[in-house]
Amino acid sequence: MANNLVALDSVFHALSDVTRRAVIQRLGEGPASVSELAAPFAMGLPSFMKHVGVLEDAGLIRTSKSGRVRTCVLERKQLASAERWFEQQRALWKSRYENLDSLLAQLNGEPDET
Repeated sequence: MANNLVALDSVFHALSDVTRRAVIQRLGEGPASVSELAAPFAMGLPSFMKHVGVLEDAGLIRTSKSGRVRTCVLERKQLASAERWFEQQRALWKSRYENLDSLLAQLNGEPDET
């Protein structure tokens, strides 16, 4: 479980930056070279490569090099772990709100609908 939390922390850290989120969003459309990914941003390639490194370290992307071209591919499995965490949180809070609704109805003398 601790390993999962560390991996999840890494994913959320990687997604905490607008540039990295934009890269993930673009890679959702398909693989792209680092040059293509860097083009929309007003930063040097070395700075952009740091963002790529954070995403790669978090397991959100995979890169491969062919000649002078480095291509990035989205690793959807790692994104799915963050999605599962959100789903768990959503289910937890939905249950809590349902319990609160039930309690409020009880306190107001309304019949129990369950």
